[in-house]
Formats: sequence, structure tokens, C-alpha cells
Amino acid sequence: MRETRVPETKTSDVLIIGSGAAGLTAALNLADRFKVTVLAKGAMNEGSTAWAQGGIAAVLEEGDTFESHIEDTMIAGAGLNDRATVEFVVTQAPAAIARLEELGVPFATEGNALHLTREGGHSHRRIVHVADATGWAVQEALQRAATDHPNITLVPDMVAIDLATGKHEERYSGAGRVWGVYAVNRATGRVEVYTARATILATGGAGRTYLFSTAPRGATGDGIAMAWRAGCRVSNMEMMQFHPTCLYNLEVKNFLITEAVRGEGGHLLIPETGYRFMPDFDPRLELAPRDVVARAIDHEIKRLGLDYVHLDISHKGEAFIREHFPNIYEKLLGLGIDMTKDPIPVVPAQHYTCGGVVVDLDGRTDLPGLYAAGECSESGLHGANRLASNSLLECFVFGEACANHIAEHWDELPAPPPIRAWDESRVEDSDEEVVIKQNWTEIRRFMWNYVGIVRTTKRLERAQHRIRMLTDEVNDYYGHFRVTPDLIELRNLLQTAELIVRSALHRHESRGLHYTLDYPDLLPEAVDTILVP
Repeated sequence: MRETRVPETKTSDVLIIGSGAAGLTAALNLADRFKVTVLAKGAMNEGSTAWAQGGIAAVLEEGDTFESHIEDTMIAGAGLNDRATVEFVVTQAPAAIARLEELGVPFATEGNALHLTREGGHSHRRIVHVADATGWAVQEALQRAATDHPNITLVPDMVAIDLATGKHEERYSGAGRVWGVYAVNRATGRVEVYTARATILATGGAGRTYLFSTAPRGATGDGIAMAWRAGCRVSNMEMMQFHPTCLYNLEVKNFLITEAVRGEGGHLLIPETGYRFMPDFDPRLELAPRDVVARAIDHEIKRLGLDYVHLDISHKGEAFIREHFPNIYEKLLGLGIDMTKDPIPVVPAQHYTCGGVVVDLDGRTDLPGLYAAGECSESGLHGANRLASNSLLECFVFGEACANHIAEHWDELPAPPPIRAWDESRVEDSDEEVVIKQNWTEIRRFMWNYVGIVRTTKRLERAQHRIRMLTDEVNDYYGHFRVTPDLIELRNLLQTAELIVRSALHRHESRGLHYTLDYPDLLPEAVDTILVP
């Protein structure tokens, strides 16, 4: 007989869902005053932060200005950005870098100054980096500091199912306040309740909605889907960024060839002929914004029936390449590609979710008690296309903004009431895990084919039709069987896919990352796509 003991509710002052740059920055800014619990879906370092090769954008070079960084961000974002947000983040950037240095992040230096590299869309060198593995170094430093702090509890292998709101109180409330989260403990398979006065979503993006993605496996849009189900608005979900250069290799999935390879002089070539094609598309050549480069590669691949194009930086010489890109060099060498002599086969891949849960400059969502930061949020920073190396920056600035608002308004945050335990009385264990795998594969394939770099209304409607059929299936399955991490992720993937397609159908223009053959022109006014639950 199955044990029916109800797991106790675990309560702290602040609950953070996600253990990347945004979540740990918030935790460290809160922990001197408050008890903080940080939930990770897998290991603490499995999120997107650790994968970030590029760097962090900040105005640090003589001659560079905040105004220039703001303009570059607005141009890349095709005018859809919120200027106040862009100004807020850009002006906070140098201080964020200084705090990371204090935590021991070993940024590359040149003489007595930080070494700055340049990436597509930037008018100056302003990317601080740790060779080509910045994210890993940042994650290590933040995690080390969090582990050492007595007020921070790090809990790995907790898969969040849904936010606990007023309707889950033992005395039902329709107020919509967020009190925490229900999550499956991977080790026990049981659902546990975590509550707090304030909850911060730092759950990352939704890249795994697509067949080809540079995102880690856990990027299934969990925070976005949970917030939507709880009653938050989401915005600009059609703005999915595709990184132009993901390694094409059937054995190795999701290996990114950083933007900086183009920034330091790499050329994009047609494999058979060696023809450099970017001059046909944009005067900025390989340094055009990502959406332009990704569409150019997609165009050439489809036009010529190619599997990939070549990215070649061999003309820069071995010493230069090995110094600037040691990790990529080693990785490729292990796959039989010597980038000091050979071109690298690359294809575009989903890379970043520019839309997400609507937040203000304090990181507040529509629901009291709930904040969001980083890739799961839509702050207005990225607009219709994220500028390179603004993503980690957003995590640090908004992680701190959430923490500051919680600290300043602590006395206004009520203590959580008793929350009902998860009800498993009417479900059973599933013997049909194959259904989950099949549906997951189907979603990722039709999202890639129909809702990818170039879209049409007909393709989007086909995707929407499939999503409706799958939603009935998954809801039925979810209602009858005990939740598992895979089922939770499938449910969130499907919800996120629905939001992406609905947003894409709503936008009757081509702007930034949303490019549709049926509406190729730009409308005179940039308007956010905001979906209301």
C-alpha cells in the first residue's frame, strides 16, 4: 500500500525558483537580512548561465557612452524596447561588473584594464569576458558565494509544477497572491510545498520548445507557463532569437559557436564554393544583428539545399585563435575540426526567449508577492531582438532590483497562510511514458518547421491546430496520472508553444525576430504583443 503521509510545508522568507545568474544574484542581495531558499530543477549549475560563452556588455571603454549602448540596444530591438528599462539596465552595468569582480570572477585583462571584445550590433568594444566561458565562471562565483552564506539554502532536483496562490489556501482566497510553489522532489517522487512572503521566478527561457536549440535541456518555459496559469500577463512571446551559428554535428547537440568568432573577424562562406555571402544581405556583414545573420544563413541553406554553411576564422592565425577561443578550439579538435586551419560547419538554432512574464523596473509581475528576473521575464530591455551580451547583464540588474524592492517593502509583505497539500488521491502511476516522449518530439519538430526563423500564417495555423489536439491529450493524461518531471515539462512546453504561436499570429508585420512572408513590412508604430490570461 502506498504511503500517504503529507510532506510538511517548507517556509522561508523569500523563495527563488531557479539557480542561475538572476536567481543567485537576488539570493545574495537578500541573504544578509532574510532566510532565502533557492530551488533548482536539476543540479545547481545546470541552467543557461553556465552555458553562456560570450560575455557581459558594459560601457567601460574610453570614448564609449551609455547613450551609445542604449542606442545599440534600441536598434537591435527594432524599436520595441522600453527606453526607460534600457536606460536603467545600461547605467547599472559597470557597477554589476564591479560586484562580480569582488566575487572573484576572473575576467580577462589587458594591462591594468579589463579586456573588452566586440560583438554583433555593438558600436564599441564593451564585452567583458572570461576567455570564451564567461557563464561558467560567473555561475561558479555566484554559487560559491551562495553556498558559503548561512542564510541561503540551495535545494537541487526540485521540479516546480505550479505556483501556490490564494486559491490554494486552506481558507480559499480569490486574491491571486502568490505564496510559493508546489514542486516534485526528483529523489522521492513526492510533491512538496515551499512557501514564502515573496517568490522570485528565475527559471530561464523556453528554448527546448524547438528541435534545434542552444539552451540546456531544462529550458522548457516552466516559469512562463506557471505564471500564465496563475494569472500573469505575458508579452512578445513571438520574439524567439535564433543564434546564427550553432555547430552542425550529428553527435554533438547544442554546441554554440560564440558571436565573438564573428566579432573577431570570422567569415560566413558557402561550403562548396567558399563564397562569402553576407555582403549580399547587409553592409554590416557578419557583424549585423543576429536576426539578420540567422535569416541570411537560413535563406542560403534553403536556396541551395544545404545542411549547413561554413564559419571560417582560420585566416587570423593559430596563436590568435587559441588565445581567444581556447574552449571552442579544444572542443572542435576533439570532433576532428581544427579551427586554425578548417572552417566550422554551422546552422542557426533557437538561442534566447526575448518575451516572457511582464515585469516592471522592480521585477514585479501582475500578481502580488511574485517577482521575475532574467530570461523568463519581459522587462522591455530586449524588444524584438536581444543585443549580444545584454542577457547576463539583465540577470544581474533585475536580480538585484527584485531583492531591493522586497527588502524596501518587507513590512508590507504578509506571512504565508496554511497552504493545502498536493492532492494525489485520484491519480495513479502511468505505464505510458512513451506518450510523453512522442508528444515532446512532435512539438519540437512542428515548432521548428512552422514557427521558426521565417514564418507564414498558414504554417502558424497548422502549428496552432496541432497544439489544440495535443493540449486535450496532455490535459487528460495530467488529470489521470501522477506527475513526473517529464510530464511537468511536457505540459509547460505545450503551454509555451501555444503562447508563442498565438503571439506570432497576432503580429501583422515583420519586426526583429518575427519575420513572416505574409506581412513583410514594418508597421509605423512598435507595439508589444501582450496576452492576458
